[in-house]
Amino acid sequence: MNPGAARPGGRRLVLLRHAKAEQPGGVVDELRPLSLVGRRQCTAVGARLAASGLVPEHVLVSSAVRTRQTWELVRGALGDVPAAEMAVLDSLYHAGVEEVLELVRAIDERVATVLVVGHEPTMSAAATALTAPALDPASATRVDQVRRGLSTAAYAVLEVDDWATLARRSAALRDVVRPPH
Repeated sequence: MNPGAARPGGRRLVLLRHAKAEQPGGVVDELRPLSLVGRRQCTAVGARLAASGLVPEHVLVSSAVRTRQTWELVRGALGDVPAAEMAVLDSLYHAGVEEVLELVRAIDERVATVLVVGHEPTMSAAATALTAPALDPASATRVDQVRRGLSTAAYAVLEVDDWATLARRSAALRDVVRPPH
């Protein structure tokens, strides 16, 4: 089975850490743009999402410059796909796990794939918190990967039953993807 493919009726949540940003260099953190490496990472992420059938219908993006740029470049690399509904949220910049869960719970149930573009350690912490206990070695390996954190432009793919009842330990961690550097 394609790791990105949800079972019938299932929903897919993709938690993406923004791509590599420029060093602070006196710039306020929220205003840091992507580096050239980060821009290349976005192209790889978009192509991988499209190839895996993980084209989002709804996207939640932190208001930081690097997360907005990450989504714009990923979106461009997805190819000719329908436009996703997008929300840029100041609250996602400092969000913790519970805030991310609340935002996702508010998504319309007709949406099958949601992408959240955010920051560490929140993206890996949310993936870890949502993941049900691993029952097989492959699942345990993926859980260990997210517990160690997501590198820039890495993402976790979770399968959930529905958005409204999303809770801790209610999702299956289907994949952890790290882009080439």
